[in-house]
Amino acid sequence: MASTKVVDWLIGEDQPAIRYRTLTELLGKPESDPEVRTAKKKITQVGWAASILKERNPEGWWVRDWSHFAPTFTSTTWMMLVLADLGLGSELPEIRQSCELWMKMKPLRYGPGTDVPDLNLKNVHLCSAGIATRALVRFGYGEDPRVRRTLEWFAQIANPKGGWSHFGSGRNLDSWHPLGALAALPRAKRSASMQRAAESGAEYFLECELHKQGDKYPPWYRFHYPVHYYYDILVGLELLTSLGYGDDPRLQFALSLLAKKRRPDGRWNLDSIQPEGKPASHVKPFALETAGEPSKMITLNALLVLDRIDS
Repeated sequence: MASTKVVDWLIGEDQPAIRYRTLTELLGKPESDPEVRTAKKKITQVGWAASILKERNPEGWWVRDWSHFAPTFTSTTWMMLVLADLGLGSELPEIRQSCELWMKMKPLRYGPGTDVPDLNLKNVHLCSAGIATRALVRFGYGEDPRVRRTLEWFAQIANPKGGWSHFGSGRNLDSWHPLGALAALPRAKRSASMQRAAESGAEYFLECELHKQGDKYPPWYRFHYPVHYYYDILVGLELLTSLGYGDDPRLQFALSLLAKKRRPDGRWNLDSIQPEGKPASHVKPFALETAGEPSKMITLNALLVLDRIDS
């Protein structure tokens, strides 16, 4: 699915995080491979992850010690989401320290200011809990009781027909966050209730063909990174193919869009940076790459989608 030139671009020395993920996830090299070991070691020394870690306070937070969520897109929660995507794990002392501090800041909370499950869907912090859980699973906390409690809660509050509702809005594609957390956890580590919620959630997304929900919403048809808590069709493709639905014919519309967006040189652009439009005063946009130009992160994610379908 990927030309030699595109792979060579992805495994360039400038971004060892992308190099590491390409070697392991796309090319299937084991962690013991010398190239993989060298790339992983350099993630904290060169490139995006190294730059983010330089801004980290020695106590484990970014920007403010009293808020993990604000300012939006540059504080602790948002930096942790990106670092999880860049291949870092809890074996790194700095990541382990920040994960423990982050969980004390309660990103996994079930409702406003509480650790007690709140099943009043108008008060649920579904997005923040979902994106934090997904990142913590990727960091290696998938069997931590705090994380598993939240995963079980996602299964408990799932709509019986599949999917989730954010702030009582009714099940919708924007409420992808619990499915993202469940997809990050290997199937063998999901409980029966988690697996049922993942399957019914996936079925809801497939019923919508990853894009059908009321009026056409233009940002869903553009590819972004960081995604933060937003949805777009590439997010949907990543979720469904990682859950094993790559051969479902209802992905055809999304796959056609993916093919249409592919450049003649085999790469994909970063279409836009979230939030689209003029950000609010408390929002500080954050990006690793330039919108409108070829993106290593988008290209890698797109190729991983195609690789799962091909295999």
